[in-house]
Amino acid sequence: MATSLPVCYHGAISRKECEDLLGKKNKDGAYLIRDSETIRGAMCLCVYKKKVVYTYRLLQTCNGQYTVLMSGEQQEMYFKNLDDLILHFKRKNQGLAMHLRHSVKRKTAMLIHPQTHPQGPPVRPPPRSPVRSPEAELSPMQHDDEEPDYENYSTSDYVKVLPN
Repeated sequence: MATSLPVCYHGAISRKECEDLLGKKNKDGAYLIRDSETIRGAMCLCVYKKKVVYTYRLLQTCNGQYTVLMSGEQQEMYFKNLDDLILHFKRKNQGLAMHLRHSVKRKTAMLIHPQTHPQGPPVRPPPRSPVRSPEAELSPMQHDDEEPDYENYSTSDYVKVLPN
C-alpha cells in the first residue's frame, strides 16, 4: 500500500534547485521538503527567512515515525507522518529559524511505496535504525531465512541515529 506525500515534498532535487524555488517564492516562512543529497534515506526540511535558506535533516525511524535533527537542547520529537510534522512547525517558536508559513508545492503527485524483499515479505531492520534504502541488497553470504548482519554489511546505507 502506498502512502501519499505532502505537496511540499519535491523528491530528489538539488540544494541549488531548492534555494532557487524558495528564492522565487521570496516570502519568509516559505518551505519545502526534499531528499538529502548526502545521507541516503534522509530528507531535508528547507525554510526561507530573509533571503537565507535554513536546512533541517529529517530522519525516519524503523517504526515509520519522523524526527527533525536540531542543534542545542531541543527535545527530540517524533511524528507519525510528514503532515503532522509540518503542522507542528507551523506554530511559532518550535525551534526552527522561522515557523512554516508558505508551502512551495510540487507540480506532480508522488507516492511512497513500502520496501519489500524481492522474494517475499518486507525486510525488517534491526531496532532503532533508520529505514533501509530500496537500492540496498542482501549480503552475498546471507541466506533467506537469516536475519541480516548489518554490523558487518560493508555497503550498508544506514545512518547512525543517536539513542535518546
